[in-house]
Amino acid sequence: MFKREDYVSDSDWQRFLEFSKDLETPNIVINLNTVKSNYIKLRDSFPFASIYYAIKANPGEPVLKLLADLGSNFDVASRYELDLILKLGISPDRLSYGNTIKKPRDIAYFYQQGVRLFATDSKDDLKAIAENAPGSKIYMRILVENSTTADWPLSRKFGCHPDMAYDLLVMARDFGLTPYGISFHVGSQQRDIGQWNDAIAKTKYLFNSLEEEEGIKLSMINMGGGFPASYIDPTNDLSEYASEITRYIQEDFGDDIPEIVLEPGRSLVGDSGILTSEVILTSRKNNTALARWVYIDAGKFNGLIETLDESIKYPVVTNKDGDKEGSVIIAGPTCDSADIMYEDKKYKLPLSLKTGDRLYWLTTGAYTSTYASVAFNGFPPLKTYYM
Repeated sequence: MFKREDYVSDSDWQRFLEFSKDLETPNIVINLNTVKSNYIKLRDSFPFASIYYAIKANPGEPVLKLLADLGSNFDVASRYELDLILKLGISPDRLSYGNTIKKPRDIAYFYQQGVRLFATDSKDDLKAIAENAPGSKIYMRILVENSTTADWPLSRKFGCHPDMAYDLLVMARDFGLTPYGISFHVGSQQRDIGQWNDAIAKTKYLFNSLEEEEGIKLSMINMGGGFPASYIDPTNDLSEYASEITRYIQEDFGDDIPEIVLEPGRSLVGDSGILTSEVILTSRKNNTALARWVYIDAGKFNGLIETLDESIKYPVVTNKDGDKEGSVIIAGPTCDSADIMYEDKKYKLPLSLKTGDRLYWLTTGAYTSTYASVAFNGFPPLKTYYM
């Protein structure tokens, strides 16, 4: 159904097969060379921007060390991620606390560790920052997403209306904080580049009105993530994103471009991962069923949660590719009827698949191993290896 060579080169595929041949399934192998290549491409595409890697996408220490050596900063979502990144010797001035949902004692912990850049989107959180991280720089996350073109939308839970953001930034100044910038996220795996245009326009409105009416001059735009990895649904190349987004910024801000921050996650590490699963069983529900069920040893609860509602559609190849194919429903190993990855989207897999054969899930370097349960049904967490 999918051409492996469209996603993984022949040389990388052979290296992967040799590296993983004796590993127990399910497992995921991360190609660090791919992470490095993706970082360099993003950095070169946006030479005017600072990159803050979203640790949550893949917090593997080899990934973090590699990106740190390449010059990346880091977007931190919890005190546990903070401890992880500080343990690697990363200085706190390269970090931001990008989660708008946080406990006051965690704000205090970040401040004690030297972090001075905080995201927010609500009055109570702003008060907590003022009380526990006095004098810090804050950036306000606004609601922008209004489309269905992101494979993994992030609207509603995060951000506030631009009018409210205005009031909160004034309040931040009055609390003794530094109103530093505006943040937005157009949705993960966003395929409509125009969504950045709308978001940047709203940001420009806030920049202008705050300076003209309140004397508050903001310094930074945090454009979040949203850049694509290589799944089934086509996207534009990163170069197209870069050229269009750069044009949007220049059209709105002219020569007075503020500091630009990117928070990539999926686009840096997604393409780097291959998840190997084993066929446990194939079956049909009746004698005339057109689609077989293929049960594998990985599922929604141990690595493939982003197949929820079939949102992320991974390329899947097998060790029987080339044989005659038929429609399948792909499901995981647990005693939970929700543990079905693809049922509406009819994947086609070789009819010759049998117990013990392998399914390789491509582009699984982001939001897989750490998005897994600890021991649902007793199954252990997905093991990750680095190549």
